[in-house]
Amino acid sequence: MSNVLITYFSASGVTKSVAEKIADENGYDIFEITPVEKYTAADLDYMDKNSRSTIEMNDKSFRPPIAETCDVSGYDVVAIGFPVWWYTAPTIINTFIESVDLKGKTIKVFCTSGGSGVDKCVSDLQKAYPELDFAKGMRFMGNVSKAKGWIEDE
Repeated sequence: MSNVLITYFSASGVTKSVAEKIADENGYDIFEITPVEKYTAADLDYMDKNSRSTIEMNDKSFRPPIAETCDVSGYDVVAIGFPVWWYTAPTIINTFIESVDLKGKTIKVFCTSGGSGVDKCVSDLQKAYPELDFAKGMRFMGNVSKAKGWIEDE
């Protein structure tokens, strides 16, 4: 199997837990996409029109700064995980995608969400980055037993 890198952004720890399980159970490398300024509970209050996450998600051009990026050159498959915000990927995912060279890589998007699926997330990213190869996405709710098959097949 080709080299696989699991990257993820987690605001509350749910996506982190899923990403770590996928990496640990399958021997994949892992990288956390960390914002320069961590998100607080108030920042994540989607009911508050003035919360940080609401402001960021209402401006699709906004790119929250990330603490660091990583070298993806040695990987054939890069999985990018995140919680679904406003039915799509948080804008910090765009920051990460724009900070690395994903051309020629297979990109597998995974999300954590209690209700929203991953398909709109993938289609939004495909529209934003038509030059990149996004494969079918997957939503995880804790059980990652299907992760290896999803990542390594197709």
